Amino acid sequence: MANAWMNARLKQYLEAEKAILVGGQSYRIGNRTLTRADLAEIRSEIKSLVAAGAMADESLQTRGRRTVQFILHD
Repeated sequence: MANAWMNARLKQYLEAEKAILVGGQSYRIGNRTLTRADLAEIRSEIKSLVAAGAMADESLQTRGRRTVQFILHD
């Protein structure tokens, strides 16, 4: 299970990905082209955080294991 820091980091990367997808990866001012961020790098980091167990929606995390015991009667 990931810690709160990893979950917060994942949320930041997801927001960055959204900003790039909505606003574009680069833009021009005059004759200069500026790049906001590298989409491939952001997606790579998202994959690694998810693989490490980070979750964007913390309500989906389990708080621990539950055990259930069944007793069969004749």
